[in-house]
Amino acid sequence: MKSNNIILHTARAAVVMFSLIMAYACSDFLEEKPYAFVKPGQVGDSNEAAQQWVTGTYSKMLDDMARWSYFPRVLEMDCDYTSGPDWAFSSVGAGNFQSDEIIDSFWKGFYNLVFRTAYSEHYISLMSNVDSDVKDNCIGEMRFLKAFSYFMLTRAYGEIPLFSTQESVAVMNDGESLNKPRAAIKDVYAEIIRLLAGEGEEHGAIDLLFSNTDSKFVEGHASKGAAAALLVKVYATMASASMPAGTEITVKTGEAYHYDASGVKAPTSIVNRTFAKTAVAGYDFDWQECYTKAATYAENIIEGQYGNYSLLPYDNLWKRGFYNKTEHMFMLCSVSGDEKYGTHIHRYFSGQQDGAGNVSSGMWIGSRWHWYQLFESTDYRVLKGVKHRFRYTDDVSWNGGSYYPGTTEYERMAKGYTDDDGTVHNPVAPYNDGVSYGYEFGSSRCMAFTTKYDDVTDPKIERTDAYWPFLRYADVLLLYAEAKCELDGGVSAEAVARLNEVRRRSNATEATVSGNGAITSQAALRSAIIEERAKEFAMEGDRRWDLIRWGIYIDAMNAIGGINSDGSQTRYDENNIYKYRESKHLLWPLPVSEIDSNTSIATNNPGWS
Repeated sequence: MKSNNIILHTARAAVVMFSLIMAYACSDFLEEKPYAFVKPGQVGDSNEAAQQWVTGTYSKMLDDMARWSYFPRVLEMDCDYTSGPDWAFSSVGAGNFQSDEIIDSFWKGFYNLVFRTAYSEHYISLMSNVDSDVKDNCIGEMRFLKAFSYFMLTRAYGEIPLFSTQESVAVMNDGESLNKPRAAIKDVYAEIIRLLAGEGEEHGAIDLLFSNTDSKFVEGHASKGAAAALLVKVYATMASASMPAGTEITVKTGEAYHYDASGVKAPTSIVNRTFAKTAVAGYDFDWQECYTKAATYAENIIEGQYGNYSLLPYDNLWKRGFYNKTEHMFMLCSVSGDEKYGTHIHRYFSGQQDGAGNVSSGMWIGSRWHWYQLFESTDYRVLKGVKHRFRYTDDVSWNGGSYYPGTTEYERMAKGYTDDDGTVHNPVAPYNDGVSYGYEFGSSRCMAFTTKYDDVTDPKIERTDAYWPFLRYADVLLLYAEAKCELDGGVSAEAVARLNEVRRRSNATEATVSGNGAITSQAALRSAIIEERAKEFAMEGDRRWDLIRWGIYIDAMNAIGGINSDGSQTRYDENNIYKYRESKHLLWPLPVSEIDSNTSIATNNPGWS
């Protein structure tokens, strides 16, 4: 039992809020013990009291989930374009999901959030001295977070138990049984949609929440636009997963490496591979109806019906002063240096630094060479969005450092060269500092590391205030493009226009429908949009779920492999991460403790015990 002060850090300020204190002694991952501290009636009945319930609920995403570093990095550890050292990718990176604490914590964390949202909504609804719009907004935030939790859970585990508000309150107050069967996927999505869009006379989060232009909106909280964006993502997931088997999608992939004539491990260029979509179990929705609804909500966001949203200039996109405003629609917000509410996001993706700016620990998750090859060299997402020069603390002793990528262009910039006329060209900035820079293909210390999480208050500490972007306006644009691609048939002009909005922001060549390199078919447009998502949302926890909802996850993962010096085929990427997958990997296994303790769940997901 412990008492905590909950700190929710918004884009501009840290606000100290009232703590809702929890005691943990759980044998079942779904179980959260009753409150044994400040009783609900002691919280008060006012605008401030309602907000205290809300803040205490948001804190679960930090203290209960992100605090232990498993989340949200678990979202990036199993896809075709991500890699790192085998010890950091653990069992999850190799496809060994069973009884892994990272996977199990995902189940536990989101179900704790489910119970907290319902419990908070119940007590907020009983208040009588709260302004009606404030009360509605607080309830809307709880419904948004509950819908978000169910969406994250069903993508990962398929069929999952659903709990009503009354059941959740009974669990929290009375410790009632949590033996609940798994609901069918169609019922889970019906509940998610009800929470977001409402049903009958009951309002959903979209109706209840403040927009980001409302004077009472608090930056860092869920908004009307965020709820609508989540619903766009929900409908697009339902639609794409329900698309007919055999639908063709082209992915840039191929063998990860080979050995050259001198016996050196060398990169292999990406190739186009066209995969036929397989059926996604449990998804038999009307895909046209779902895409129509996704397009409608996306268009409403674009037209400003739910607030003010737009793409940021690339140079501002990953700067803290621009978070939670026009593009970043919903983020995991954290607190610098706090043991409970600081995260390891910066450490894992950007690297904890020493006093000289060298990487002293971390920078363990990066993108593979195949991902980097998706881009033109002038695209800001690799020109500015990837670290091209970095040093680890242990490089200092031998005056070394690394450059990326290992192309002739960057080798010449980093090491200098002598041209055909005998003229010597010295290294250029920032490599002209007297350090000896090198590149080692196949080293997990030399990958395409993102700059998305660089901007933190203090990069030298382990727990920083790096924010995680769950919903961005760019996602709305690309999902709208995806929906129009499938609904319009042929090469949809509207889909190409929205695709090009994202490309223009990153200085990428715009898509055309005529001339060299033109998109000339619906299948080509579909593939271009999915590829754009891979480029735009790298290291944001989207790629695995895009592959799964489109029914190409197994094909994309198993296309990687490598070629040994003796010509034999491997199932590893260039950093020795095992990428081979089977049908059982389409869903994560439920925690064994859940199977053992919940008498209403007799078996695990297919292939797992």
